[in-house]
Amino acid sequence: MRFREEKLQRIHTAQLLTYMRLAEMNTGLLINFNVEILKTGIKRFVL
Repeated sequence: MRFREEKLQRIHTAQLLTYMRLAEMNTGLLINFNVEILKTGIKRFVL
């Protein structure tokens, strides 16, 4: 079976940053579950 990895788009980042600002949170995680190794699909953002 062939695995196709999808990349996170800029809209996903923008949405996370908006939620972080509205919730007054300093850090957030953007997780892509559509990767072979989950560790490679995690991005951390800090305001």
